[in-house]
Amino acid sequence: MSSHADAPRPGLAARLPTSVRERLNDVVSQAAAAAALIIVFIALTIASPYFLTGNNLYNIGVQVSVVAIIAVGQTLVILTAGIDLSVGSVAGLSGVVGSMAIAQSGMPIVVGILVGILVGAAVGLTNGLLITRMGLPPFIATLGMLGVARGLTFVVSHEVAIYGLPASFRTFGEGQIGPIPLPVVYLIVIALSGFLVLSRTKLGRYAHAIGSNKDAARLSGIPINRYLVSVYVISGALAGFGGMIAASRVQSGQPNFGVGLELSVIAACIVGGASLFGGQGTIGGTMIGALLIAIVADGAVLLGITQYYQQIIIGVIIWLAVWWDQIRRRRLSAAAEQGGRRDSNAQANGDGDGDQSARDGPRGGVQRSHPT
Repeated sequence: MSSHADAPRPGLAARLPTSVRERLNDVVSQAAAAAALIIVFIALTIASPYFLTGNNLYNIGVQVSVVAIIAVGQTLVILTAGIDLSVGSVAGLSGVVGSMAIAQSGMPIVVGILVGILVGAAVGLTNGLLITRMGLPPFIATLGMLGVARGLTFVVSHEVAIYGLPASFRTFGEGQIGPIPLPVVYLIVIALSGFLVLSRTKLGRYAHAIGSNKDAARLSGIPINRYLVSVYVISGALAGFGGMIAASRVQSGQPNFGVGLELSVIAACIVGGASLFGGQGTIGGTMIGALLIAIVADGAVLLGITQYYQQIIIGVIIWLAVWWDQIRRRRLSAAAEQGGRRDSNAQANGDGDGDQSARDGPRGGVQRSHPT
C-alpha cells in the first residue's frame, strides 16, 4: 500500500489551482458587498418613506457618479499595491482651473473640460514620477501631493470661487438622456472601459502582476515603471473629470471641493473587494462599493444624521473592509501553502514509487531459464 493513501485529503480550496482560488475570492468579495448593499437598501426603504422616491434615487445616481468615476482609476492604482490619496485635491484643482479656462479665458466648454482633465493627468504623471524615479512610497508621494494640489487650488483661485460660467455648462453635469442623468451615462461608459482595460489589455494584466509580486513581474520583463506611471495618470485624469462634473453641477469652480473625497473613493474600492496589498480588485466590485457608500450617505441625510457621524460611519466601514480583506488573504495564503505541500508530497511519493519499481524490477521479472 502506498504511503500517501493514508494521508488526509486536502480541503477543496487547497486542491483548486491558484488562479481559480483568486477568482473565487473576488466573487466572494463582490457577493459580500452586494449582500450588504441589499440589506442597507431594504433597511432604508423601511426606515424612510422618502428613500424610494424618484427624486431621491435620481440624486443618489448623480452623487455616486463622481465618486465611482474617480474610484475606477483608484482601483487600477490599488491593484498595483499603490494608493492615491491626492484624488480629492486633484478634483478640486481641476474643477477650479477648468472653470477659469471657461469663465476667464473664454475657452469653449469642451476645451475647458479637457483642460481640467489634463490638469488631473499632469498631477497623476507627477505622482507616478515621484514613485518610480525618486523611489517614494505611493502613500508618501500622494500624501504630499494632497497638500500641494490643495494649496495650488487656493493660490490660483485667490481663495474665492470661480463664477461667470455660461448656463450651458450646467448641462454637462445635470443634463439627462431620457430619465438617466448624464453623469450616470459617463459612469457607465468609464466603468465598461475600465472593465475592458483590466480584462483585455496588457495594462490590466500587468497591473495585477505588479500588485501580486513586483519582483516576479520585473524578472518576467514587465516594464514596471511605465505601467505604474500609466495607472497614476489615469487616476489623475479621472479625478479631473470628476472635478469638472462637480463644477458643472454647482455652476462654479469651488476651491473647497473634494476635501475628504479620497476617503469615500478608497472606501468604495476596498468595500468592493480591492486589496490594499495589491493584486486583487474588480471594477464591478468597486461600483457596488461606491453605490453602498452613496446609499449610506443618502440614508444618513434622510434620517437626520449629521455629516460628522457620516464620516465616522465611512471610517468604520473602511476598518471592517480591511479587516475582512486580511482574513481572506490569510485563508488564501493557507490554502496555497497547503496546496504546495500536497504537490511536494505527491512528487516525493511518485519518485519513491519509481525508485521502488526500479529496485523491484529485476526480482519481479520473468526468470530466464538457463540451458542445461
